[in-house]
Amino acid sequence: MTEEKEWNKLTYEIFSRLEKDWLDNLWLPSALSPSPCTTRILSIDGGGMKGLVAAQALVHLESRIQAHSSNPDARIADYFDVVAGTGIGGIFAALILADDGRGRPLYSAAEAVRLVANNSRRMFKRGLLRRGFSGRSLDAFLAEAFRRPDGDRCPLTLRDTLKPLLVPCYDLRTGAPFVFSRADAAESLSFDFELHRVCRATSATPYLFRPVELASVDGRTECTAVDGGLVMNNPASAAVTHVLHNRRDFPAVRGVEDLVVLSLGNGPLEKGGAGRRERRRWSAENCSAPVVEVVLDGVSDAVDQILTNAFSACPQNYVRIQ
Repeated sequence: MTEEKEWNKLTYEIFSRLEKDWLDNLWLPSALSPSPCTTRILSIDGGGMKGLVAAQALVHLESRIQAHSSNPDARIADYFDVVAGTGIGGIFAALILADDGRGRPLYSAAEAVRLVANNSRRMFKRGLLRRGFSGRSLDAFLAEAFRRPDGDRCPLTLRDTLKPLLVPCYDLRTGAPFVFSRADAAESLSFDFELHRVCRATSATPYLFRPVELASVDGRTECTAVDGGLVMNNPASAAVTHVLHNRRDFPAVRGVEDLVVLSLGNGPLEKGGAGRRERRRWSAENCSAPVVEVVLDGVSDAVDQILTNAFSACPQNYVRIQ
């Protein structure tokens, strides 16, 4: 019961901030119409199944957009120009941006969240002979999730998204971050990847899943991926940098003053330090899970501080919901 109360408290706080800092100040009905002078960025943190916290904020945001616009068919993809996501955030980002073949999102925010929540046990099904998860069930789920309702069996790729999508991973081959980008995919098939494999790559948490081997649709670019959260759990800075340096797609953007950023986190680590039970997890035999949690949280906080400084002259243009 205590855990449920904490969950409800956290989601209430998120919704309250979403109303106060975002919808009330920036999403007035007049601001909902497309503006050539403002580029809207949505960023969704990783965090495993904690990602359902940010997911509920997505559902609330979309419902309020529908209410403000008096359009029940309005979708997040209609009002954001770039969406970035890491881990479970990358999965949600891809689901709400995937083209259904008719120029509309394959899933609403509510449908995407329901799909993931209803399949959470299937996604994280343990292997019989090894620690962690086999990954096969997650592979199958993602492959099914990115199929169009018209029965087309061709896998959806980065090119099949309605708006620019950014999803990071860490490439063990190069020892560097690798960002899957629709902009790069549009320029060359060598950077176009199947969406379900992109989502699989960004969510390959080392202590849970094996690294993921994947290749571009033409086979020329290969990647051995692990969880993008290790280096870019909060992808907001990557999205901001992408827009500022992409004059071709965003010619009107002169600086951060022309950007509006909504960054959704998944709640911080527990406050007050680690208790006795938590400290036991830091044994030499079983330290990988808590270490990864600290890395993910630390990376997200560092990015938030950087962006807070970057938007110091226009703080109303950057909102972090954590």
